[in-house]
Amino acid sequence: MPDTVLTGPPAHPTDPETYAALHADATALLGDWQPTSLDAAAARGRTLGLLAAGPVAMSRQHRPGHLTASTLILDSTGSRVLLCLHGKFGMWVQLGGHCEPTDDTLVGAALREATEESGIDGLRIDPVPIDVDVHTVACQGGSLHFDVRFAVLTPPGAVEQVSDEAEALGWFPPDALPEPLASGTAQLVAPALAALRRSPLRLAP
Repeated sequence: MPDTVLTGPPAHPTDPETYAALHADATALLGDWQPTSLDAAAARGRTLGLLAAGPVAMSRQHRPGHLTASTLILDSTGSRVLLCLHGKFGMWVQLGGHCEPTDDTLVGAALREATEESGIDGLRIDPVPIDVDVHTVACQGGSLHFDVRFAVLTPPGAVEQVSDEAEALGWFPPDALPEPLASGTAQLVAPALAALRRSPLRLAP
């Protein structure tokens, strides 16, 4: 990655203005979203409640909880799913992570995370979430991730590269996911396939 030239003072994650644009985008996105399940509907309601705290809800420094963005990556034929064996958790999970001060949209944050963690350029993302999930994490000594999930499609012939956060990356058939699998990952398969088939991100013939 090329060096970045910084101008002006660095953004501070607890400054309400740091995540103002991202917060506005997330609020609008989830406000208009039609949940894909009853559990996702409940998680959406909780997430909108968290967003009422303001832009700080986008920062990992927010102890009551913060938004994250993750993706279920499928290959160009839609026949395989790319998962990460997470080094800290010891489980297979979808790719994703925390929002950063440089992210202007939740979709952009999800795509950035997918690209960084998979090492694959040219990913295409469906801008409509496929799921929202709230779960406990160890951030800040104990917090909640309000995770907004998206479907992503790789270009043909894509080759993954393992990042520092993963022990391994692996491709799996959607109906034969590996173990141990993080709770909530399997539930992404059906809405991801449905989203990619109805969106402009057409699966390869």
